[in-house]
Amino acid sequence: MGSATAQALTASSNALTAAQGITLDVAGELFSATRLIGESTALSGALADPSAPVEARAALVSRVFSGASAATLSVLTTAVSQRWSSAGDLVDGVEELAVRAAAIASPDADIEGELFSVSRLVADNADLELALGSRLGGGEGKAALVQKLVGPSVHPATSLIVTSLVRQPRGRRVRRLLSRAMRVVSEQRDRIVATVRTAAPLSASQRDRLRTVLAGRYGRQVALNEVLDSSVVGGLRVQVADDVIDGSIAARLADLRQKLAG
Repeated sequence: MGSATAQALTASSNALTAAQGITLDVAGELFSATRLIGESTALSGALADPSAPVEARAALVSRVFSGASAATLSVLTTAVSQRWSSAGDLVDGVEELAVRAAAIASPDADIEGELFSVSRLVADNADLELALGSRLGGGEGKAALVQKLVGPSVHPATSLIVTSLVRQPRGRRVRRLLSRAMRVVSEQRDRIVATVRTAAPLSASQRDRLRTVLAGRYGRQVALNEVLDSSVVGGLRVQVADDVIDGSIAARLADLRQKLAG
């Protein structure tokens, strides 16, 4: 990510957070805008053109998205008024704003946890991942397939995010898209996601203690995603972004073997 895009995304995200009337409908309109901008190189190029006056880019938004809500138009106008490193970065940025809008509109929904569950479902089904990642088949068909699989088991915000992402993957792997969405939702809610691998399910008290420890270590609230993994043997393995805390028996045995060998 270029420095211009980083600054543009920060400014746009701050404006979105401060905006009023952000609903799931707004998030849906932003996802629709992402698809429209992403499918037209002429439109994305014009909206991201740094040499074009800000007023002209804002006017173009008003014309193209005249049927959108006032909140959506405000968010899009703020986004195109920024300087992006490339037209592709603008498309990615609007998509991220759509994910953030879904998180804002559904503050009590466990979006991160549900996205993680969908990601595990895809990971455990090679045929499904192949079907969703294939260049064959339209986006609407892929969205319908995912909708059929998750059904009413997830919150509407999660369903909107997942179906919107698979509808227009733009060459990205589905699990990568879901992981990015989880990170964006967590950032919007000012917390981190920790993936915990254990041989047996954690109890409620163990989850609470782990959240407390991790919150103290990272200085933010923590959302836990649990994975049952027999290779852990005992204890647990926690991953937060690139940081890994391995307290499993398997890790200690491996360390012991290394010391004995060396």
